[in-house]
Amino acid sequence: MSILIHPDSRRLIKSERATAMVYEDKKSRALLARIEQIASSEASVLIIGDTGTGKELVARHVHMLSQRKDGPFVAVNCGAFTESLAESELFGHEKGAFTGALYHKMGWFEAANNGTLFLDEIGDLSLSLQVKLLRVLQEREIYRVGSLKPIKLNVRVIAATNVQLDEAVQAGKFREDLFYRLNVVRLKILPLADRPDDILPLANHFVTEYSRRLGYIRPKFSPEAERKLLGYAYPGNIRELENAIHHALLVCKNNEIQPTDFCFATLARQASHPSYRNSESTLDHMRPTGLSFENAENLLPKQMLQQSLLKIFESGSALSHETIDRLIEETTIRVAYEYCHRNQMQTAKLLGVSRNVVRNRLLKFGIIGEEISSVIDINAF
Repeated sequence: MSILIHPDSRRLIKSERATAMVYEDKKSRALLARIEQIASSEASVLIIGDTGTGKELVARHVHMLSQRKDGPFVAVNCGAFTESLAESELFGHEKGAFTGALYHKMGWFEAANNGTLFLDEIGDLSLSLQVKLLRVLQEREIYRVGSLKPIKLNVRVIAATNVQLDEAVQAGKFREDLFYRLNVVRLKILPLADRPDDILPLANHFVTEYSRRLGYIRPKFSPEAERKLLGYAYPGNIRELENAIHHALLVCKNNEIQPTDFCFATLARQASHPSYRNSESTLDHMRPTGLSFENAENLLPKQMLQQSLLKIFESGSALSHETIDRLIEETTIRVAYEYCHRNQMQTAKLLGVSRNVVRNRLLKFGIIGEEISSVIDINAF
């Protein structure tokens, strides 16, 4: 079995998916060959893949095969930045540069000097930050916020996204010049369902690792359990498989995992073959159990928006475009969130946005609280 484990990442991230990547399927072996081909260069790399497919693992492997392997590997989630702090996080700041800047701070680019900087969810960067990032890639230097002194850097940038950046360029949401600067080498990671020969090796890896971690005797998979693993569509990719294996290990009996021991985020569809996926819409793969578009509108009455507007009309208040937009946006978010069983990742897929956007809107409209949003929901990964 072709499985690569990055021991250094075990101390950084608890999930086993962050330490191992399987290249058993022929499509995965082709990706591995491509990684080995381009890793030793200094070219920027753009990794394309759905959420949960292992983009950071691929980036780590590129780093470990490069001349920079003895330097730092710094992973940064661009979607986690607020607009006001993003520049400081990436480039650092000087003491007194803004209110609250009580000391000088090194940014992520400096932290990755002489190594590799992995920018995940690159599509979430604002246009203003995209301009600054482009300049850094061109000039190989940064300016800390509040400083006029350039700092020369030697950093290789690997970016990743789960959105189509070329479409974002056409829509004016991503700079074309930055896209071409990042897209020197493109690595595409296929969804797990498109590389079925990786499923059982990954499942066996996860059950072995979680058994070791929990001090359990390693159970085996029944033939029926293996068939179920191979037949599922995995909208959550490797992350969903890992969570399903973890759950099965906790509840299985007689040291054997049965099909009923798996707890998948969505059980509406169980096929993963190309012929099936071509005959059904992508949305069907991530639709929660028992829901259809016909009954989705009943989760929250469709009259909710009408009633809200009527109350405003009856109050005699002038209705601004901003108010109308907010009502429509809030209603859409509420219905989608309930439709997806209050699962943020499923909601993001349904609406075609990032999970960070969904979480921010849920907070904005008071649908979830700050303390709830900080709790990790394993079904969201």
